[in-house]
Amino acid sequence: MRVGIVILPEHRWWAAEPLWRMAEEYGFAHAWTYDHIGWRSLVDKPWFDAVPTLTAAATVTSTIRLGTLVASPNFRHPVQFARELTALDDISDGRITLGVGAGGAGFDSQVLGQEELSVEQRSDRFGEFVELLDQILTHDQTDYDGEYFKAVQARRAPGCVQLPRVPFVVAANGTRSMRLAARHGQGWVTTGRGGDTEEAWWQRVAELSLRFTDICHEHELDPLRVPRYLQADAAPEFALDSVERFRDVVGRAAELGFTDVITHWPRNDSPYAGSETTVEEIASEVLPEL
Repeated sequence: MRVGIVILPEHRWWAAEPLWRMAEEYGFAHAWTYDHIGWRSLVDKPWFDAVPTLTAAATVTSTIRLGTLVASPNFRHPVQFARELTALDDISDGRITLGVGAGGAGFDSQVLGQEELSVEQRSDRFGEFVELLDQILTHDQTDYDGEYFKAVQARRAPGCVQLPRVPFVVAANGTRSMRLAARHGQGWVTTGRGGDTEEAWWQRVAELSLRFTDICHEHELDPLRVPRYLQADAAPEFALDSVERFRDVVGRAAELGFTDVITHWPRNDSPYAGSETTVEEIASEVLPEL
């Protein structure tokens, strides 16, 4: 079991830099940041872009993997984004993982004045987004004519440090996106599918894990060889409420076949309100055991 932590891009760099350094020093396997223009209750609060944040994080760390949780087509085009990913992978010396999702119906989908898409349309767009990103990052030159995205002689050079490209961890709670994860992903990440209670949430996570196993078999993949990431703080309770709770979360995730658990750096208030002391205790008591 590997453990990752999300550091929201809400701090000026003088305050954010120590957090990224500590994530590595504490022994987390990967560290992530959100890729949004604005996010939920924090939309009127300070917020910074994911790409320069990860670039800066790459320059002050040396071993921890870094990534987006998750990038989406809401405001990114694969041609331009492929260039950013190539640069990130180069600066980090091959430590970037692309967490990628379909994009929701929140602020990111409205702020640019776009036409609102249905769930099916967002799924169609997501498929094009991932497919085109994959093609650009793995082919010297790409032409593409989709409904949502187009590319004319998009170049790859110099290519990614990681071959054949940066790994994709595809966010999926539905069958179509799970199949996309099986086709193009080097990992699957889920938030579960809601649930008013802790047990209801875990039950739905278990159902999703079984469904993904079936889809792996459909695509002739060994389900035990595909990394599975659980965004544990989508549950009704914060995973870092206590060391005991975190141990329970990791144990239950492992029983369901997950290889990675992701939590959030505690904040002073909601969402993810908690104490940094808990992070220190987990780093000293839990992570060394995994």
